[in-house]
Formats: sequence, C-alpha cells, structure tokens
Amino acid sequence: MQQFKIQDGRLHGATQISSPNFNARPADTEIQLIVIHNISLPPSQFGGGYIQQFFQNQLDWSIHPYFQTIEGMQVSTHLLILRTGEVIQFVNFNDRSWHAGRSSYLALKECNDYSIGIELEGSDDLPFEPEQYQALVEVVNTLGQAYPKIQNHIAGHSDIAPKRKTDPGLYFDWQLFRNLLSKQKTR
Repeated sequence: MQQFKIQDGRLHGATQISSPNFNARPADTEIQLIVIHNISLPPSQFGGGYIQQFFQNQLDWSIHPYFQTIEGMQVSTHLLILRTGEVIQFVNFNDRSWHAGRSSYLALKECNDYSIGIELEGSDDLPFEPEQYQALVEVVNTLGQAYPKIQNHIAGHSDIAPKRKTDPGLYFDWQLFRNLLSKQKTR
C-alpha cells in the first residue's frame, strides 16, 4: 500500500514529471470533481513511455502511424496510473490540466476548471490491473481528504462528454472500484 500526502497541490509519493500543458484555474474555483480516463499509446499497447512523452509534448510523431493522428495535440492530466500501479503527477492540483475538453457535470460546464483528471494506462477493450484499482483508491481517498467537495463526485470521461468520449470504457469496473473505495474509508 502506497502512502500519499498532498502538500501545495503536489501528491507526495507520486513520481513528478512536469507537463507544459496547463494554466490557472479560474479565480475562486473549488476542486469538486474527479474525472477518470484511460489512455494507451499506441491504442491498446502499454509501456514504452509514450504517454509520458505525449503529456510533455515530446512524442516523436513518426514512431507509429497512430501518433500522426494526434500530432500537435497539447493535452495533460493531473495524474497517470500505470499498469504497475505507479502514480505519476504531471500537473499541480492547484492548476487546470487539459484533460476533459468540452464537458459538463451536473449542469456545470468546462470540467477542467474544477476537476482533477486521472488517467489509467488502459483502453476501452481490455481490463485494468488490480494494482491500478488499488492505487486509484488510495489516490482518491487522499484527494477526498484534501478536497472534501469531491467526496461523492467521481465521473468517467464518458459521463462528462458523452457524445465525444467513451473512456474509461466498459472494462473499468465501477462496482469494484466503489467497493474498494468504501472498504478503505472504513479502515
């Protein structure tokens, strides 16, 4: 079990890799939502460090034909949880990462303004690893202590942008995740 702590918007216990793809949250904005995504580069292939390079604008677009379809995109996330359960932070929680795009949650538009994005290394067509669920639960519990408004506000990218996005996908086990989350809260 990993030990996480949040201080000054940084998740201590996570590997820190800075992304240039962020900006300031609007003034007086409270963090009140976690958005769960999945990502793999190339699709349904894992490892290789391509996700990290993508979030840093350092991906060599010529390495794989798929990369040319995302060439020039500037996106980021606050956290990435690898298949091994390793957690990487790309953007400080106090800043707005560029993970959700055009989106809405409970009629409040522009989710990037008030949410924390968590990417799971994965795809819509493959199960996630137990280590990822465990890390996600630990991270979400830590975030809930630091940002109390997110306690019951966790959504998939597909929930906030249903016409555009399908992630975290059918293989993300929401029931397992919520059961693990409630078990850890009672400890």
